[in-house]
Amino acid sequence: MPDHIRLIIKHAFIGLGISVAFTAMILYFNVGNLWHLVTHTAEGPIAVVMLIVFGTITFGSAQIGYKIMSMGEETDEDDGQGGKRDALPVLDAVAIPVRAEQRRT
Repeated sequence: MPDHIRLIIKHAFIGLGISVAFTAMILYFNVGNLWHLVTHTAEGPIAVVMLIVFGTITFGSAQIGYKIMSMGEETDEDDGQGGKRDALPVLDAVAIPVRAEQRRT
């Protein structure tokens, strides 16, 4: 399996773990009385599955994005000083005469 696919799958599973933990904490702390709603309705398990699935999409994407963006490396060309510090061109403001019609009263 290619390395980049392995990296994406690995961090997607990390996102799944974060999502399961997040859903468990929401249910444990009974945020918005969600525990009662989940345990006392027929659609409760579907709601838990949806929380986990959409949480996995969210946290997995954030985890993959974080890992990919942190993979950058500095080159010798940069010297750690950032971009160029050239003076920015500044244009002086010039007044432009504009005719205005007299107001009607």
